[in-house]
Amino acid sequence: MVVLRKLPGMPGWPAALGLRLPQKFLFLLFLSGLLTLCFGALFLLPDSSRFKRLFLPRRATASASSSSSASSSSASSSSTRDTDLPRSPPAAAEPRHASPAAPRRLREKLRAAARVAGPHTAPGSRQQVQGGQSRAQPASGAPPARETRAPFRFDYERFRRSLRHPVRGGRSAEDAETRARRMKIKEMMKFAWDNYKQYALGKNELRPLTKNGHIGNMFGGLRGATVIDALDTLYIMGLEEEFQEAKQWVEKSFDLNVNGEASLFEVNIRYIGGLLATYYLTGEEVFKNKALELGEKLLPAFNTPTGIPRGVINLGSGMSWSWGWASAGSSILAEFGTLHLEFLHLSELSGNPVFAEKVMNIRRVLSRVEKPQGLYPNFLSPVTGSWVQHHVSIGGLGDSFYEYLLKSWLMSDKKDSEAKKMYDDALEAIEKHLVKKSAGGLTYIAEWRGGILDHKMGHLACFSGGMIALGAEHSAGDRRQRHLELAAEITSTCHESYARSDTKLGPEAFRFDAGSEATATRLSERYYILRPEVVESYMYLWRLTHQPKYRHWGWEVVQALEKHCRVEAGFSGIRDVYSTTPIHDNMQQSFFLAETLKYLYLLFCEDDVLSLEDWVFNTEAHPLPINHTDFKAAGQP
Repeated sequence: MVVLRKLPGMPGWPAALGLRLPQKFLFLLFLSGLLTLCFGALFLLPDSSRFKRLFLPRRATASASSSSSASSSSASSSSTRDTDLPRSPPAAAEPRHASPAAPRRLREKLRAAARVAGPHTAPGSRQQVQGGQSRAQPASGAPPARETRAPFRFDYERFRRSLRHPVRGGRSAEDAETRARRMKIKEMMKFAWDNYKQYALGKNELRPLTKNGHIGNMFGGLRGATVIDALDTLYIMGLEEEFQEAKQWVEKSFDLNVNGEASLFEVNIRYIGGLLATYYLTGEEVFKNKALELGEKLLPAFNTPTGIPRGVINLGSGMSWSWGWASAGSSILAEFGTLHLEFLHLSELSGNPVFAEKVMNIRRVLSRVEKPQGLYPNFLSPVTGSWVQHHVSIGGLGDSFYEYLLKSWLMSDKKDSEAKKMYDDALEAIEKHLVKKSAGGLTYIAEWRGGILDHKMGHLACFSGGMIALGAEHSAGDRRQRHLELAAEITSTCHESYARSDTKLGPEAFRFDAGSEATATRLSERYYILRPEVVESYMYLWRLTHQPKYRHWGWEVVQALEKHCRVEAGFSGIRDVYSTTPIHDNMQQSFFLAETLKYLYLLFCEDDVLSLEDWVFNTEAHPLPINHTDFKAAGQP
């Protein structure tokens, strides 16, 4: 009860109103009831997380909001508290750009979205739009809402007929050594999968030394990251029994009704990318339906003043915020710039244009904003649409944005001329300001900090050799030759970062200063976590030039992985590539199965296996088809 105090020399304020005693009593009774109602409402809100976000400290809120997902994984909680090795800078971050603790921000009410009627709506259910996303609700006795148009149906058979090459290829004019090496990589994939299945099935990744699973905090309560990442690799390699095991887990155990904080970027490239690719490869509806349902859960992240999505989203509530380590609440170029491929396919499969509209709006914002020296900085405010700081990197924080510009053009069957122009202009600025040659003749791409160059190159930036070669293949004249040479030089530099280590595996970052070249000069940059970017470039350069050195370099990586990363129950990253007796990090990353082993396998395949005429790879190496035609089912408006 609130005590009403009199001011000195003044009567009590109810008396000052001239109220009689019964009136005073009724007034105080009404006031106390009102106060009780207000405080009671706060404590009894259906979504108690709102109250917690208002009154609890931010770190405590983070713990409280994740308690529901934590209860289901208490048996492995000791392993999940281990600090993950980073997938990109900063050193304490989660893979690839995520942060271990991001501040929450209360958001404006989420805009209502149009009801989506499509093939992903399960029979006997209805879609209820809340917070900018559709949530499946059980059917009630009431009749369903009347449809205003026929559900969209994607013509899968027509799509398969449009492919110019069989998915798994049809040629067999290979030598015995190439086939034997490919079979070795297939055995490595089976070994990695079998151990994951035995010790960690349903968890996100395998800890091969302790023989248990790891969940982590990147995926908002989603499980089975390794399952989703491995599906298309298992299929392409012809590991039929293992593929069926993975498919069965998706059908029976893959739960999307989770309530946790997820990286928009990682969920998109791993889960949505993996599900879409597997649908296109197999035609199995379960993969398409899961991809569409999960895609809808990501839409509220775009509810910002500019439409630039924030990096973290709660998959249950739809609330989103920026990473705590990102400058001034900014969004990351490589995150919001790496949605285009997957979101266009979500619209293609669902008939719902909202996904394509979201990423085309990102394109418009980036087209309008001024680019310093023609370069794209890594941090953009989702509120103002302006750059927050002028740090430019072709490695972590920037990398896949450039890749998706080129691949958006290729995926459109070379019709998306805006994407091609943005890629060409960006590459021209990179050539002019960032491409450098060391005293020893090694070509590398430096980082740019407000006009000052940082002469280092991250492992993540080694994808650029393959990207530039792929773009050169579709250029003409002098530009084509210049870019092919640049791609080969960058890839050769990345090979040197491997060749100059004791393990013949490359460090997380290598520098060109203080007399060192293509070597890590800091202890925090000496680790290798089974990354794919170097072998990715080997695969592209092999397919585009057929120079034998790329297969030779790829086989060196296979031998190094077998010698230094293979352990009793899987593959593990190592903490120091310059040590002859490296210490393992006890983590078999999901992208090792999605990317590293897939690119190595394709390096020793004929060119018609996942032909570059039919497919582009998303940044997690999940193949998405080039749109050769319109696959809307016949007879639809």
